[in-house]
Amino acid sequence: MGILRADRVSGLGGANAIKGSVEMRGAQNLRAEIVNGNADFNLGSSDFTIECWYNPSGTTGTSNSLDVDLLMLWNNTNNRRSYGLYYDSSGSLGLIGSTDGTNADNQSFHSYTFSDLNAWYHIAVVRISNTATVYVNGAVLGSATVSTFYENTVDNLVVGGQLAGTSYDSKIARGFISNMRLIIGDGIYTGAFTPPANELTVTPNTKLLCCQSPGNILQEATGKTLVAYRSSANDSFAKASTFVPDKGEDYGTTFVDNTKFDTLSYMVPPGGTTAESNRGRGAFAGGETPSKVNSIEYINIQSMGTAKDFGDLTITCSDVKGLGSSTRGVFRVDNNPSARNVLEYITFATTSNATDFGDLVIAVQQRPGAGNQTRGIFSGGLYPGSTMHNAMDYVTIATAGNATDFGDLTVTRGDTSALASPTRMLVGGGITNPGSATYHNEMDYVTIATTGNATDFGDLTVAARSGTAVASSTRGVFGPAKAPSLSNTIDYVTIATTGNATDFGDALLARGGAGSASNSIRGLFAGGYSPSLINGIEFINIATTGNGADFGDMTYVSQYGGGCSDSHGGIS
Repeated sequence: MGILRADRVSGLGGANAIKGSVEMRGAQNLRAEIVNGNADFNLGSSDFTIECWYNPSGTTGTSNSLDVDLLMLWNNTNNRRSYGLYYDSSGSLGLIGSTDGTNADNQSFHSYTFSDLNAWYHIAVVRISNTATVYVNGAVLGSATVSTFYENTVDNLVVGGQLAGTSYDSKIARGFISNMRLIIGDGIYTGAFTPPANELTVTPNTKLLCCQSPGNILQEATGKTLVAYRSSANDSFAKASTFVPDKGEDYGTTFVDNTKFDTLSYMVPPGGTTAESNRGRGAFAGGETPSKVNSIEYINIQSMGTAKDFGDLTITCSDVKGLGSSTRGVFRVDNNPSARNVLEYITFATTSNATDFGDLVIAVQQRPGAGNQTRGIFSGGLYPGSTMHNAMDYVTIATAGNATDFGDLTVTRGDTSALASPTRMLVGGGITNPGSATYHNEMDYVTIATTGNATDFGDLTVAARSGTAVASSTRGVFGPAKAPSLSNTIDYVTIATTGNATDFGDALLARGGAGSASNSIRGLFAGGYSPSLINGIEFINIATTGNGADFGDMTYVSQYGGGCSDSHGGIS
């Protein structure tokens, strides 16, 4: 009985097929650093297996005449060279290694030419006892005797490149890498073999398994954290891809080769609800460049790269704040040239210009928004004439119309940050008396479903304004802000329980006036001033504490723009 899986026909192949790869892009490649578990990666005198699929068909970046590093624990500048899977410009493929961290004296290199630059090659290096054997497409290329490798517990293992001091040299990958796996303690191929037709899996001795996802270049199957790297802010990141080795009718990325199903075949519908399908989009709107703009851009939160044009707001403005449901984003459009009470909305699934939603109760600046699938709340703010406002307004996101009074904050203040779970909204930080800049670290919360005044939640670790906030369904994270100088401090709270915030880590940049967006896993901080205007986007993994990492760029530099998403913690 055949099974036609409707949840796997779009680029994912069969249930155990090779599903994804990472397109390395020369100087703009992945070169992912493994930032935790470095001690896991030393080979010492152990048996091991390094394997991957490699396709050298990249059209940009490193010339095919240059060396190509596929997986390296090798700091070339600082004499902390250990080992790597490597193809050099003279036409030798295999294992490069060092016994002392300085000399490349521990190798199993063998002559090889990639005869078809558009083909996929399965490459493996296996050490059993002191013999390291190199395989291409399951055939033995050659063997050599190797001894104990230099132990490097300082540097990161790098996919698609090698370290040169704290940066990278030119020996970087070109093309596509799929199913990169490192096993230490087991040489799994003992002679010629048929290359694996399915996606590789974690075995008891697997230390790294990545480059498998068609949508996420940072996916790693053993729990390691990958960090994407690019040479400069002008370069793009590596790209997740559905381009993988074609394994025939049961394994390809599309149904080809005259696949047949018998009369007992049945359909397995896609997983998840309709509302969960095709979500993961964040949108950023408006801001100052330093002139005011009406641009709307979008990104896919689960992947990396440069934002793309979505459409335009109807008003050129700054001091924009946003919130969203799984289908619709609502922006508070403000400050052109003074405070406004205008709300506009977009439909996340379709790129287009914003549409009028309705009006807030009163025209107030510096009002953040957050909410759940049903209701969005805008809170606090600054009246024209430097008078602070403590009121909160709410809207029903699915139906356009004017806002209604919700209640009041515990402290009258503006320029706060807001986030939400499905049940609660939190508001943190802010200022009173803008002229004297009195900064606040208070956090308030409300139950979104019931109107009423806010209740004290606890305190942030830093009193700050012009900050950002993101959330999963359980954890809220308050990002970089102005406190009163620019700060890179990130705090987090557990939304269901009141209490003071805890240090999360540091943002890449101390910035204020940034936009934010999140899904249930990842939070993004975009644009702002640091202290000059910037277009950089960074991300954090909400569930794990740690520092921010580079995500990509908006197409323009901007401060005081707003952000929202279709998959944040209020609806995840």
